[in-house]
Order: sequence, then C-alpha cells, then structure tokens
Amino acid sequence: MIYFLGIGGIGMSALARYFKAKGHEVAGYDRTPSPLTKRLEAEGIAVHYTDDPLLVPENIDFVVLTPAIPSNSLELNYLRERNAKIVKRAEVLGMLSRQHKALAIAGTHGKTTTTALVTHILMTAGKKLSAFIGGIARNIDSNVVIGEEHDELIVMEADEFDHSFLQLSPFVSIVTSIDADHLDIYGDYQHLVESFNEFVDKTADDGLVIYHENLPIKTNKKHITYGLEHADVIAENICVNQGETCFTIKGLNLREPIKMSLYGNHNVQNALAAIIMCSYLGIDEASIREGLATFKGVQRRFDIRVRNERHIYVDDYAHHPEEIKAALTAARNAFCDKELTVIFQPHLFTRTRDFMDGFAESLSLADRVILLDIYPARELPIEGVTSAALLEKITSKNKMLCSKGNLLDTIKYIDPELVMTVGAGDIDRFVPQLEKMLEI
Repeated sequence: MIYFLGIGGIGMSALARYFKAKGHEVAGYDRTPSPLTKRLEAEGIAVHYTDDPLLVPENIDFVVLTPAIPSNSLELNYLRERNAKIVKRAEVLGMLSRQHKALAIAGTHGKTTTTALVTHILMTAGKKLSAFIGGIARNIDSNVVIGEEHDELIVMEADEFDHSFLQLSPFVSIVTSIDADHLDIYGDYQHLVESFNEFVDKTADDGLVIYHENLPIKTNKKHITYGLEHADVIAENICVNQGETCFTIKGLNLREPIKMSLYGNHNVQNALAAIIMCSYLGIDEASIREGLATFKGVQRRFDIRVRNERHIYVDDYAHHPEEIKAALTAARNAFCDKELTVIFQPHLFTRTRDFMDGFAESLSLADRVILLDIYPARELPIEGVTSAALLEKITSKNKMLCSKGNLLDTIKYIDPELVMTVGAGDIDRFVPQLEKMLEI
C-alpha cells in the first residue's frame, strides 16, 4: 500500500490517482473533505479526515508526504516512530521524470495553464503520455493523464515551493516567471532566482530551456526566449475578436494568426511557451493550431463560470500581486464596458505582509473591492497584518470588508455585472453557490 499524508492537495491527489490506476492499493489522510477527496473516494481510494494514528493502515509499503503537513502531525510522527519509509511528493515525481522524457514547466505563476496547454496540444497530436497538472484541466476534467510505462513523454508542473522542482530531471524545461514569492522558504528574491537557475541547469544537455525574456536566467544549455518585445520568439498584433484572442508570432514558422479562447497578454505568453516546446518536439503546425483553438482552460485560471446578459462571473486562483494584476487587466480588456467587482481572499499572513503595497496597487484596478479575512493555511496570525490594513491602502472608491458568512447576501444585494473571485485559500468553496446565484 502507498499511503498519502495530505492526499487532497492538487499534486498529491494526482499521484494517488496515478498509482491507483497502476494497480497499487492507495489510501490517505487530509484535514478536510473537498471535491478532490470526494473524487478520490469515488474511485475507490480510502480517505479519512482525522489526524489519528489509529486510522493509519498497517500494510504500508511507503508514505508520500506533502510539505503542507505540519511537523507536529500525529500521524506523521507515528509513522516516523514506526520507521516507515517516507518520501516527499517531489521525490516521487523526480523518480518518474527519470523514467521518461520529462517536460517540466516552472514559474511563480503561469505554470499550471502552460502545463495543461502543452498536455492538450500533445494529446491533440496523438502523443501517448502521462501528465501531472496543478489544476483541473477542463478538456480532460482532471489533474492527471495516466499513460503506459513505455510512453516516451511525461509532462510535469514543476513546483518551486520547498525547492520541490529541484528533484526533477527535465528533457525540456520552461520557466514562465520569477516573481518574489515563498519568501518564508527562500528568505529573499536572490535565493529564489538561484533556485530557478539550479532547476534550469538540470535540463538535459541535448534538451532545451525555454524562458520568458525578462527573467534573470543564466544558462549554458541550448535555450530560446519568448515574450512581447525583444525575445527570440515574439507575440505581435494581439487582439480580442468575437470572444477569441488572436495574435501572430515572429520567430517561428507560423505565418497565420493563432486563435484561442484564453484571455490576457499573460496567457498569450503562456501559449508562446507551449508552442515553442511542442514545436521543438516535432509537433506539426495543424495540431498546434487545433490544440490552441480547442483548449478549454483550467479551473480557477480566468475561469468564466457565468456569462449571460446580466452577469459575468470569473473565478481565478491568483494570490500574488502580479497574478492579480494580470487577471484584472485581462478582465478589463475582455469586458471593457462592465463595472468590475473583485472578491479577494488574501492567502498567508507572511505573503500579505511582504506584498501589502503590491496587493493594494493590483486590487485598485477594480471598481469595487470586497476583502475576506486572510486565509492562514499553515501560519499563525501576525500582529498588524490584516485585511483591514490592506483595505486602507486600496484606492478603489468602493471597498469593503466582508465575512465569509455574509458574502452571498452581499453579492446578492450588489448584483454586480462583472465579478471575480480571486485567491488561493478556501474561497473556491463559494464558486458553485455564486455560479448558481448569478446564472439567473
């Protein structure tokens, strides 16, 4: 049996489903039920929600651990006392990356959409592969593609948290962005940059490194840059036409405009990275175009949940100032005649403290801002770091604090024409209820 501590996480659940499909007995613990854990249970995986050593199975071959599990976990310490074999999730992904040609997509933001897009284009081209995606890709309604042992390719979202991506051995790597984040892990921005460069250096000598033109990447590996200005591959003539984003590409042999249903310049650049990777792997132009045109996106990544005459509702996972800026700018450009209301749940006290001014600046792009309390995740409160302190810095004329208990009534009263839920905590639990309310 393989036992997962923190089985409900997006990355852990993908691994659990992968090993279950490969014929292993799988079980796990997570703190709270969620749509992901319910799906695991429906697929025959035993999940419990109480941190209780008495619930740990006896016949465990090894334990897969997520960094989200605290060091004082009762089950974790019980398993350590039993001298159980415990490996980090990243180590398991590292092992899998060395069994196939690994396509690893990293970045402080943009990596999930790019990973899902690469996976979809390759599948459109008929490639056999496995894939681990940090979100639910709408085309497959899943966060994992389970291939065969002999498949050549494996696509992997490469997570920088806790230095996890340094376990991977990529054949081709992408770095979409390096913005200051996870400073509780890295200490400062320079150490974060060093870690990304270490990740890039793990790319195979006969492979390729693909990275955004503005990044402080230094590598002797074969590499290609992409972006909107001075890169090897540039997106030009970007426009939104009849609900589609269109753009041309300079630097690749693709002469006709590209069309896709994703919005925002950030997604244009994510698409560029995916196109370069797939082109390098020999995917034909027709498959690339079809893959981009038919890509339905990823849940919680500029995820348009409602679009009718009265309401437009977009849900987004953005939890860093740059991500919020990109998401709100995309909404402004796509729905330029609508008043924009954003509901934001700050994630982590340390992140809110470190980027207070950046959050205020990005959120001020909205006409109305509704702030929920900070989602603590693994952290204890920090004095003076509150949603109220953030609200004071926001310059939008309409702004307010709101409890989760009052959110639905507040939105019903406001009746916004364009509303976004933004954040990485448990704000996603409101999505189905808001969707139902605004579909009217």
